[in-house]
Amino acid sequence: MLSGKNFSLVDRIRSFKYAFNGIVVLLHSQHNARIHALATVISCAAGLYLGITKTEWCFVIFAICIVWIAEALNTALEFMCDEMSPDYNKIIGEAKDVAAAAVLIASIGAAVIGLIIFMPYVIKLL
Repeated sequence: MLSGKNFSLVDRIRSFKYAFNGIVVLLHSQHNARIHALATVISCAAGLYLGITKTEWCFVIFAICIVWIAEALNTALEFMCDEMSPDYNKIIGEAKDVAAAAVLIASIGAAVIGLIIFMPYVIKLL
């Protein structure tokens, strides 16, 4: 074992507790995370209602996960930067902007995937 510490089921369970706490912090502290949550619910409801295929579900779930991952990493970076440098710092500001850009890129990509998958179903309904 590299860490020298034995496997502990209690430690594994505790790590899930910390991860779920991270989701709660993300949702309570970030307005955009709540928008992502709404988009997630709408996308899943639309997928169920429209009966998208398993392959399409894979793309939708992948897109949703990429957006959530980007948002979580952006938030973690913002928290850490704000703690390390409470006063304005140009380089930290640019790092935070780049992390926010990652969320924007992921969100645009997810929206495009959503349009490609859902639009043919919506057009059929009309």
